[in-house]
Amino acid sequence: MGSVSLKIGDGTARFQRATLCSSAVNILMIFSVITTNLFALYAFTASPKHPHPHDHHPAHKNISLISEQVSLILREIDLSQKKLAQMEKELLGYESIDLSRPNIATELKLFLTRHQLPLGKDSRTGITEMVPSVGHTCEKNSDLLSQFMSYKVFGPCPDDWSVAQKLILRGCEPLPRRRCFAKTVSKVGLYPFPVSLWKPVGNKTVNWSGLGCKNFECLNGKKLSRECFGCFDLVHGNENVRFVKGKSKNDFLVDDVLALGGGGVRIGLDIGGGSGSFAARMADRNVTVVTSTLNVDAPFSEFIATRGLFPLYLSLDHRFPFYDNVFDLVHAASGLDVGGKSEKLEFLMFDIDRVLRAGGLFWLDNFFCANEEKKQALTRLIERFGYKKLKWVVGEKVDSVGSGKPEVVLSAVLQKPVRA
Repeated sequence: MGSVSLKIGDGTARFQRATLCSSAVNILMIFSVITTNLFALYAFTASPKHPHPHDHHPAHKNISLISEQVSLILREIDLSQKKLAQMEKELLGYESIDLSRPNIATELKLFLTRHQLPLGKDSRTGITEMVPSVGHTCEKNSDLLSQFMSYKVFGPCPDDWSVAQKLILRGCEPLPRRRCFAKTVSKVGLYPFPVSLWKPVGNKTVNWSGLGCKNFECLNGKKLSRECFGCFDLVHGNENVRFVKGKSKNDFLVDDVLALGGGGVRIGLDIGGGSGSFAARMADRNVTVVTSTLNVDAPFSEFIATRGLFPLYLSLDHRFPFYDNVFDLVHAASGLDVGGKSEKLEFLMFDIDRVLRAGGLFWLDNFFCANEEKKQALTRLIERFGYKKLKWVVGEKVDSVGSGKPEVVLSAVLQKPVRA
């Protein structure tokens, strides 16, 4: 039961729900034991209401009666177990996908089927079967998931990346694998690395289906986010001077931050990195950076890859697919603002802390604070991690995407401590 509770998306309710479920389980088990004992007592002590003086087989009748009562007890136990399983699903907010539904795609049923290991139990891992990995909230989007899994096997996949992203944004992550060929785009006019870092990307190198804009000229006139206003224009826009020239005291420069790392910055993670310009600046300095992104209103992933960089197609609700203490640097801007309850940001911050090595740098870059309360809450959270403040600047910037008014922004470079 504990393993089931770990699949809950809302971590704030995890322990409370598990406790509630445990209480319900205990009550049900006690009820089952009492019921079973009462039935057994009745079976062994009950006597016929109208005994027949000529009945010469009382032992045979007692055995038959006991057999009937045992069968009834077994049925009651089975019913209690089913009720218990249903209560567990309702209390924990978790329910596996019902493969018996008529609208479930055949490929989805096949993917979710457990497969026994051909040689039995594995001596190293202890597992006996291969269980498919799929997000538990996919159950709430089973119709959309079946649409995603409806295709011709060994044929071309539907051009439905937007359906996949919609599922991811709804928490259906990871998605099931498919047995079809993804749509290919002819990558014409690619430049060799590192020339590719700052060369314009051609319109024909990305898939524009499902997007409002059909070329980069259209995107360059849109404010897609606080970090992406004209971010696809690598020639005339602001991208070619970002991180090397600052417009305000909150704009830290790459070389200054790297100097704080004492030459120990080799690999990094950029959270919500827009079109990949931070990773490009770091690549100019022989630092490899992975950029997490989604294609929200624009082909961010393909654009980053065309520049010769590493895009990670991942929502911020997903645990980072990296081992502990592997990155020298984690960079995050307003993409760190996940909204919702404060616990949601705490879960994200703990995951950032997990993948950042001791002595590594956490660069918080122009994080917009909607009000003083939000700034104070973020400050208190950072202080609880015990990071050393190498740089800490609070200023104001105009929120060009949100309110349009000057808002408080926080920029900081923090160093993770060595913990016992």
